[in-house]
Amino acid sequence: MPKRILIGVTGGIAAYKVCEVISPLAKNGIEVRVILTESAEAFVSSLTFATLSRSAAYSDRHFWQPTNGRPLHIELADWADVFLIAPLSANTLAKLVWGLADNLLTNTVLASRCPILVAPAMNTTMWESVQSNWQKLLTNPRYIAIAPSSGILACDAVGNGRMAEPEVILNYVESVLWTKGKQDLLGKNILVSAGGTREFLDPVRYIGNPSTGKQGIAIAEAAHHRGAKVTIVTAANYGNPEFKTISVQTSAQMHSQLLAEFTNIQPTLTIMAAAVGDVRSKNYSDRKIPKSQLPEQLELEPIPDILQDLSRHKQPHQKLIGFAAQTGTDSEIINVAQLKLQSKNLDAIAANQVSSAQTGFGSSTNQATFISKNGATVITPICSKLELAHRLFDFILLYI
Repeated sequence: MPKRILIGVTGGIAAYKVCEVISPLAKNGIEVRVILTESAEAFVSSLTFATLSRSAAYSDRHFWQPTNGRPLHIELADWADVFLIAPLSANTLAKLVWGLADNLLTNTVLASRCPILVAPAMNTTMWESVQSNWQKLLTNPRYIAIAPSSGILACDAVGNGRMAEPEVILNYVESVLWTKGKQDLLGKNILVSAGGTREFLDPVRYIGNPSTGKQGIAIAEAAHHRGAKVTIVTAANYGNPEFKTISVQTSAQMHSQLLAEFTNIQPTLTIMAAAVGDVRSKNYSDRKIPKSQLPEQLELEPIPDILQDLSRHKQPHQKLIGFAAQTGTDSEIINVAQLKLQSKNLDAIAANQVSSAQTGFGSSTNQATFISKNGATVITPICSKLELAHRLFDFILLYI
């Protein structure tokens, strides 16, 4: 079945950013249709959106133009799997809250049943002034917020109200197309680790691995999109104002932060997706070691096992999920993962092949075999890392 997204564009300079949302969606085979308000057409033409979406872009002049013998707003409302309104102006926000329908876009909203993503954009003072309407809108579970960020606005003010970046919006769209808007992790605390740790020899040299943290970050974002309260401890260069982010570099820092969060917030679910180092130098120099003085043989010591330690502190209500990044044959990878599952008292593990260009460190896609402690096994196809994260949560909710 094709995936179909309807995009509503209201008046605001942020309308130009929507071009960077529509184009990749269409290129990835998702059917896109666009509705513009009269004000939106002052910023970006309907021809631009029609060209990028490879489909018609509608405005109020098309309101009473029937499609397939039906009113256009009914046809579009029934057609969409997901409805995105970006940018959402203060004016349209008020109309949605009070159920007003004076144009094609708002009539289509009232006629629709699918999840609606809303990405506001406006001046900081305006954004502060509409908080009552914003909170009222979000009491309706059909509406899913893509909160604005802080930055320099078109009016040269600096503050909150800047529409989320296209990459952020695209991730929300992908999530909602998968979940159909379900908030099935609402009320749950979830702790995630991500990225490859660095074990320093001196201030400029370290032992590390190629992990970029993309999979762990995708897991955190998927959990947030499904309603969870998320904390991520990450060795990747990453920050997300929508949930708590703790940045670390070394395994010792990751160990202490994870253990503190694990015991303090007592997460319902902890997912260890980080690529934590196995060894570190026995000796650390607080000044750069001259090249001529570098040792020919480096004395190493093992790094304490974070996953094992978390397992020892696990309470009955807490679930602990590990990752096994391996090379070798499929059977070898699964054997290693099963041993890790048992020896570290995990509730489930995700085993993935990292020697493939499509599933290795830094890739945009991944593939894994999920194994639960009761023996349930699911093999995923190669897919985006965000999709893999959603597949992991589906597996956890079904089998853990």
